[in-house]
Amino acid sequence: MTTTYRVTLPVFEGPLALLLHLIEERELDITKVSLAAVTDQYLDYISTLQKLEAEKLADFLVIAAKLLLIKSRILLPQPPEEEPDEDEEDVGEELVRRLIEYRKFRDAAHELRAREEQGLRAYARLLPLPELERSLRLEGVTLDALLEAVRQAMLSRPVSSADEVVTPLHISLPEKIANLERLVAEQHSFSLNQLFAQATSRMEIIVIFLALLQLIKRRRVLVEQRELFGEIMVSAPDQMEGE
Repeated sequence: MTTTYRVTLPVFEGPLALLLHLIEERELDITKVSLAAVTDQYLDYISTLQKLEAEKLADFLVIAAKLLLIKSRILLPQPPEEEPDEDEEDVGEELVRRLIEYRKFRDAAHELRAREEQGLRAYARLLPLPELERSLRLEGVTLDALLEAVRQAMLSRPVSSADEVVTPLHISLPEKIANLERLVAEQHSFSLNQLFAQATSRMEIIVIFLALLQLIKRRRVLVEQRELFGEIMVSAPDQMEGE
């Protein structure tokens, strides 16, 4: 029997669609919702499925892409000169808009599947990532460059078909953060492409990116792109400062 995904949080329990509805109607404060918990719970749910249908996987990728954007907005370091109260309000409004946009991605995915069922053959490109606010600041690299690297990495991983049995996997965000910290301590510096190359799925790419954002927020790693379209390097803070 197939179970459906349900979000379980201190302030909410139920389907993801209901969470979106409550946020749209402003009946639930988005700033009180742990998006990290939502992401981890969805990954846990996917890991329990012995066989993943193409439609279910497509829906997951849509949701994961939206959560990636939402998480990036809330995790990236904010300028120190901003007032905390104003920043918190801006984050809440931004997250509301991101969740509402999820419906647009979902509808587009449904249309692509309908065209495929009608026998129309076409190569579908990923929908362009909604532009994030320019108030976000990164040292040595732009957010656009980071998101483009994620997009390219995801494009290089094929989506499993409905006939394939997907091996159950468990990707823990805390474990990925710890693994990334160990990698930085051992290698001191490596490219973002090398990091993504270790991923075996699009889901793992997303978790790697979230782990990287966590470490950026904690000032445990530095990212730098020294020339336009060049490699994005991930380094220990003292490694770059000493160069």
